[in-house]
Amino acid sequence: MSKTLFSVPIPALGPHPGGSITVTEPQPSVYLLTFVSPPDNRLTTAVCKALLAALDLLEFGGHPPGVLITTSGIGKFYSNGLDLQHAIETEGFWALFYSVWQRLLTFPMPTLALLNGHTYAGGLMLAMAHDYRLAPAPKGFLCLNEVLFGAALQPPMASLFRAKLPSNAAFRKVALEGYRFTGQEAVDIGIADAIAPGGLDDALKFVAEKNLLEKPKAGVYGTIKSEIYKDLIRELGGAGLEVEDNRFKENQQKEAERKEFGKVWVEQWRKENKSKL
Repeated sequence: MSKTLFSVPIPALGPHPGGSITVTEPQPSVYLLTFVSPPDNRLTTAVCKALLAALDLLEFGGHPPGVLITTSGIGKFYSNGLDLQHAIETEGFWALFYSVWQRLLTFPMPTLALLNGHTYAGGLMLAMAHDYRLAPAPKGFLCLNEVLFGAALQPPMASLFRAKLPSNAAFRKVALEGYRFTGQEAVDIGIADAIAPGGLDDALKFVAEKNLLEKPKAGVYGTIKSEIYKDLIRELGGAGLEVEDNRFKENQQKEAERKEFGKVWVEQWRKENKSKL
């Protein structure tokens, strides 16, 4: 029988009414983290801080090593992404968001994102920071739709997908096409490891099939992950993040100058060629 270990409140923030993160133990040493932030689990500062607190409580609260499963308590959505206006206007948001990824990328237990519904944009990024992903079925889409609403991928975002996707072709379909993947399509292209029409039951079967409960017992699981993703982790904070951020801004400035020069050149070309007619 599942037992509740602890709950972390998610404070209200602007239009977001607040919610909670609850961690239960459906099986011994299997920890189910369920987050609820109506209406669609937007990833705000409050949600990110609550996630970090829950991960700390799980790791340092005297709980035996096991497997972490994250899922949503909102049936239609795992997460519909960021509150983009909040993200842009809130100082320190991006560093905080990336720190959640880093925590998952180095967490000393296997992590499994049980995607119970739509998983879009920043929500998909959160899922990609896990070790494994189970896609929704029969309903629910996975999509990185930044290309469709004009949000450029920041360097850490591109690096996350580059590290996690199996091929450049998959990266192209995800990032440049903004394709909406069904659960099975997400598995076929390598975003997810399996579909989970049975929800938690399928997740528990996956944990058993992979023998994941044994993996963290030797105490090196997080260390190995840190080495696997060391280049990505370097970009998520500190000097590495600053270097990549400066490079990105410099490239954006050069691109703006190139476009301006191009407009001037085309206008001049038209004038010169018109005079020859």
